[in-house]
Amino acid sequence: MTENLKQETVLVTAASGKTGHRVAERLAALGRNVRAGSRKGAVRFDWEDESSWGPALAGADAAYVAYYPDLAAPGAPDAMRAFGRVAAASGVGRLVLLSGRGEPEAVVAEHALRDSGVDLTVVRASFFMQNFSEGALYEGVLTGEIPFPGGATPEPFLHADDLADVLVAALTDEGHVGLVHELTGPRLLTFDEVATEIGRATGSEVRYIPVPGDEYAEMLQQFGFPATDSEWLAELFTTLLDGHNASRTIGVRSVLGREPKDFTAFAREAAESGAWR
Repeated sequence: MTENLKQETVLVTAASGKTGHRVAERLAALGRNVRAGSRKGAVRFDWEDESSWGPALAGADAAYVAYYPDLAAPGAPDAMRAFGRVAAASGVGRLVLLSGRGEPEAVVAEHALRDSGVDLTVVRASFFMQNFSEGALYEGVLTGEIPFPGGATPEPFLHADDLADVLVAALTDEGHVGLVHELTGPRLLTFDEVATEIGRATGSEVRYIPVPGDEYAEMLQQFGFPATDSEWLAELFTTLLDGHNASRTIGVRSVLGREPKDFTAFAREAAESGAWR
């Protein structure tokens, strides 16, 4: 990695999230001045409050952009267009955007941010392994049953550490400006195979329960999600797992010069760390 020797200031949006805290830690280790933006942190940044964007971006050289709830969500293109204007007005020189692999709606949001004129790198990621240890499917692992509208479609699950390493490379190396990196893990696994892998690592039975998208939307509502959010999330997951993403890329190896981490190693390490106790 060829790094800029200037001690840059980087805003990390959603710095308390799965990817944000990993990016912030890596940047700090490299000697960057990190602004860890979050709704309740010292550097306030809230995607629902545009007035928080300018102060967080002021004086920053670069920013990691992780839009919540998802770049394919309704309203994301408008938010990206507005954020890009604020970033450009603040003098930010580089943006690195987390996007979803195989999400047409996310591509629209990517273009909206690119229209700002600020140097942009897009990193499109497949389904995170950490969704089973830190995210929406964590509770299912604990109960021994993972309900999800994934069917029997295989997915090249990506380790969040690999993603964070690529994001940091894009933030610190000018050679990534203008590029789109598409990242996957090294192996295609169905959700049923994932459940078996986790069960083997934990020593407990874990089963995958396939559910239709509309049923999953109802489950999300029972957990307190608004009806509109539940419906688009269920539709997103169903679309992502219709088979069009059932392939691997060499994105991680191209950027980092090594192979991405495998799910078996992830499950073993997560179990050993007590993630599912």
